Amino acid sequence: MSALPAFTNAPAENTELDLTGIRADFPILRQRIHGKPLVYLDNAASVQKPKVVIDAISECYSSYYANIHRGVHLLSERSTMAYERTREKVRAFLNAASIQEIIFTRGTTESINLVASSFGGSTVKAGDEIVITGMEHHSNIVPWQLLCERTGAVLKAAPFTDAGELILEEYERLLNSGRVKLAAFVHISNALGTINPVKTMVDLARARSIPTLIDGAQSVAHLTVDVRDLDCDFYAFSGHKIYGPSGVGVLYGKQSLLEAMPPYQGGGDMISLVTFEKTEYADLPNKFEAGTPNIAGVIGLGAALDWLSALGLDTVAAHERLLLDYATAQLLEIPGLSIMGTAQQKAALVAFTLQGIHPHDIGTILDREGVAIRAGHHCAQPVMQRYGVPATARASFAVYNTRDEVDALVKALWKVKELFA
Repeated sequence: MSALPAFTNAPAENTELDLTGIRADFPILRQRIHGKPLVYLDNAASVQKPKVVIDAISECYSSYYANIHRGVHLLSERSTMAYERTREKVRAFLNAASIQEIIFTRGTTESINLVASSFGGSTVKAGDEIVITGMEHHSNIVPWQLLCERTGAVLKAAPFTDAGELILEEYERLLNSGRVKLAAFVHISNALGTINPVKTMVDLARARSIPTLIDGAQSVAHLTVDVRDLDCDFYAFSGHKIYGPSGVGVLYGKQSLLEAMPPYQGGGDMISLVTFEKTEYADLPNKFEAGTPNIAGVIGLGAALDWLSALGLDTVAAHERLLLDYATAQLLEIPGLSIMGTAQQKAALVAFTLQGIHPHDIGTILDREGVAIRAGHHCAQPVMQRYGVPATARASFAVYNTRDEVDALVKALWKVKELFA
């Protein structure tokens, strides 16, 4: 047996969460896959949806759907009120100062692209630098590369250790060049599970008057996020990773920055006046929400935030920590299994390889056993390159997962070993 990584702790038996009611909220968890009960462990890619979210979307479409902001009839007014109530829920969830700081997008990817195009396009020039980390998702790499190609700026990436921990001294060194116009970094790595010291990272940038963007796609469903405490300039996340629908996301931005930034897209609802000679833009947040949005999706996001807030993120974090510790101990009993990412501060995600077996084969065989995991590079190819592997298998946990499901994963992996013996 391999030694247990330092980040694990013995689970406390008396602190486990009673999941009976929670699992009952998720209709899809009653599914059977290939004749076996579904064990869904692909939560870092997308979590499943509680019935209250499904019902909220259905009710919108069946009871009061209409386009928002523009109509004076009752359906439009009801849709507008429900849509804007979600904006206030997001504001409270993130502890933002104002609803004007909450922009609805299609997801984390569009939120980051919005900042790259609008903020970056108006402030970054040739010779400037953008600082990221080596553990970023492609969504926090490619938009900055495109910006650098357009402007002549340079992208710099702070390295991380074999354990998957950011080398903070190297990050700080990159900030000291005097040419950095933005630091953009992930809160929790989707490929490693590392929880980055984002408050310290923001403070180091703030001391040098460098704006910051945090990719919160993997963190908002697992940790309490307070953007005013963090003092970040931008924070991005996706609805589908926080028990809400896909196709909707959020960009938080400090009001002073958003007011100074040009629109990301032009069209309806983001203007106050249009003539053939000029256009005057609407006030925040409408300036960045051109066209008809994902109305039902935003309303579904509001229902997801209500559901998660009622459960409590401290409760979620404690349960998922126990699952991580238990899963890590069980997985390391399997000969030839190596875990990639053993940071001291880590979320409920285990990326691993099995000696001599391709991750895609692992994922395929596990699927036949009813166990859904992710296999591939996880849209984080530089991370794979850092470890010299083409891909990993990844099991990631949510609040509805159980120890029995961890046991099912481990049993299925032993079957993989037998098939390749």
